[in-house]
Amino acid sequence: RDSQEANIKSLSGWNQWKRTSHKSWRKFLDEAKELFSYLELWRHDIHSIEGKFGTGIQSYFSFLRFLVLLNFVIFILMFSFVTLPSVISKYGIFNSSFAKISASNIEPHCTVYSPSGNKGLVYFYAYLKDLLSGTGFLEVTSLFYGYYTIDAAWISMFRYNLPLAYLLATFAYLGLSLLWIIKRSVEGFKQNLVHAEDQFQSYCNKVFAGWDFCITDLSAARLKHRSLQYELKTDLEEERLKQKIANRTMKDKLRIYSLRLFLNIIVLAVLGGCFYAIYRATVFSQANSSSNGNNIKFEANLLVQYLPSIVITLANFIAPQIFSVLIRLEDYSPAFEIRLTLMRCVFVRLANIGVLLLSLWSQISSCTTDKCNACGYNYELYPCWESQVGQEMYKLLIFDFIIILAGTLFLDFPRKLLVTHCSCKPVQWCGLQEFGISDNVLEIIYGQTICWIGTFYSPLLPAIATIKYFIVFYIKKISLIHTRKPSARPIRASSSNFFFLVVLLIGLLLAFVPVGVSIAYIPSSKACGPFRNFNTSWAVVPDTILGFPTDLQNVLYGIASEAFAVPFFMVVCIVMFYFIALAGAHKRVVEQLREQL
Repeated sequence: RDSQEANIKSLSGWNQWKRTSHKSWRKFLDEAKELFSYLELWRHDIHSIEGKFGTGIQSYFSFLRFLVLLNFVIFILMFSFVTLPSVISKYGIFNSSFAKISASNIEPHCTVYSPSGNKGLVYFYAYLKDLLSGTGFLEVTSLFYGYYTIDAAWISMFRYNLPLAYLLATFAYLGLSLLWIIKRSVEGFKQNLVHAEDQFQSYCNKVFAGWDFCITDLSAARLKHRSLQYELKTDLEEERLKQKIANRTMKDKLRIYSLRLFLNIIVLAVLGGCFYAIYRATVFSQANSSSNGNNIKFEANLLVQYLPSIVITLANFIAPQIFSVLIRLEDYSPAFEIRLTLMRCVFVRLANIGVLLLSLWSQISSCTTDKCNACGYNYELYPCWESQVGQEMYKLLIFDFIIILAGTLFLDFPRKLLVTHCSCKPVQWCGLQEFGISDNVLEIIYGQTICWIGTFYSPLLPAIATIKYFIVFYIKKISLIHTRKPSARPIRASSSNFFFLVVLLIGLLLAFVPVGVSIAYIPSSKACGPFRNFNTSWAVVPDTILGFPTDLQNVLYGIASEAFAVPFFMVVCIVMFYFIALAGAHKRVVEQLREQL
C-alpha cells in the first residue's frame, strides 16, 4: 500500500484524478451490485431451498424465476408498442385519433365477423365459460388479435403505424427471448466446463475448498452442509456407475443394446398414439364446439371446447410415466437418464402442440368453394382465425395451470396425510412422492412454448404467463417442503442449468415455426386484426418500404439480394472458423493449466 501511494504521488494531477475516479466508480458498482442482489426476486427462498434439497432442485426454482422475468419483459414490450397505442387512440387520450382504411379488392363475404360478445341478461356460468375458454366478452377485449383493427394512430402530430409495430414487436419478443436464453446458456456452459473435471479433483475441491467462510449463522451453516452432502452423493453415484460400465462383458453389452432398441420401438409407438389422439380430438372439437352455447349444455360445451387441451394433458401425463418406467430398464447414469427422459418428454409435449396447430391449420385452410378460395381460408368456420388460434393457446395455458394446482391439492396433500397418519405397509412402501426435476422443468417449458406461440395471436398472454409462474413458484415451494421428498438420485446444478436452457431453446425454435408460417404463408383474416388489408402479415413490410425515399429503397433491396447474401455468408463462415480455431487453442491451454494444477 505504501509503495502504491508513493507511485500515486509521482503521477500527474490528471492521472491521479483518473485513478481516483476509476476506484470510486468500481466501488460504486460493487455496492450497487450488492444492493441489487438483496432486491433479487425470491433470493432468500431459493438459497433456503438450495441448502435443504440440493443445487439440482435449486436450479429448477432459479429457472422458474428467469421465466417470470422473461414473460414480464415480453408483456411490457407488447403492451407498450401494441396495446397501449390502440387504447390511447380509441379513447382519444393525449389528443389522439385513429384511422381505419377500408378494404379494397376484398370480397364482402370475407369481411363479416360478429364476435360472440355477451348481450342482455347473462347467467354466471356463461361468464365462467367465457373466462375459461376465451370466448364471449373476452373475445372482444385487447387480450386477442381481433381487437386490434386500427391501421394508423395519431398521437399529437406523430403517426403510428400499428400493423408494422405489431409485426416488429413480434420479432422483438422472439429475438429478445433468443438472445437472453443464449446469454444464460453461455454462462451455464462455462460453469459446465469448469465442473467437467475428473472425480478425484472434484472430491478434493469440495472437501478442501468447498466451504464458504462468509457463513456465520448456524442455520446457514447447516444449509451449506446439506448442499455439500448432496454434491458428494452425486459424485459417488456417478463413480459407482462408471465402474459398473467398465466391468461389462461383450455379452452384457449386446443384451443392453438389444433391450434399448426394443424399448425405443415402444417409445415411438407411444408417441404415434399420442399424436393420433390429439389430431382426432382437435378435429372433433372444432366441428362440434358451439361458441354461443344455446344448443348444448354448459358442461358439455365447455368439455368439447377443452377436449384438445384435456387430451394433450393426458398425453403429457401418461407418456412420461411410461418413459420413466422404460428408462430404468435401459441402465444409464443418473445424469444421462434425466437428460434422455427430459428429451423424450419434451419431444412429446412440444410435438403435441405442433400436432394441435397442424390440425387447426388443416381446418383453417380447408376450402371447397370458390367463395372460400377467394378469401384464402375457411371464412365460415374461422372468420377471425388468429383470435381462435389465440383462444386455443389461452385454453392450453389456463388448463395447464389448473392441472398444476389440482395435482398439488388433490394428489400431493392427501398422499402426505396418508403417509403421516396411516401405518399400513402398502402406504408406507409407497411413501412420499419425489420431487422430479425433469417433470417439473417440462411443465414450465411446455407452458412457456405455448406463451411464445400464443403471444402473436394474443398480445397480453405474457401477462397471464407471468402471474401463472409467480403463483406456481409458491405452489411448488409449498409442495416441495410439506408434501414431497428430494430425489434419491440428486443431480448437479452446473449441468442441469445448462441443459434446462438448451431444452428451453428447443421450445423457442419450435415456436418460431408456427409464428413464422402464420406471418409469411397463411392469408391473414380479412374481417379483423391489423393485417386485414394485406394478403399476409409480412406484406406490411414491403408496403412500408414503398413509402421510403428511392435511395433508401435501393439500399434495402440490395441488402435483400443474392449479390449481398453470398459474400455476407462467406464472411460469416470465415469468422465462425476463426472462433472455432480460437476455442480449440483455449481448450488446449485449459488442459495444460489443469495438468499443472
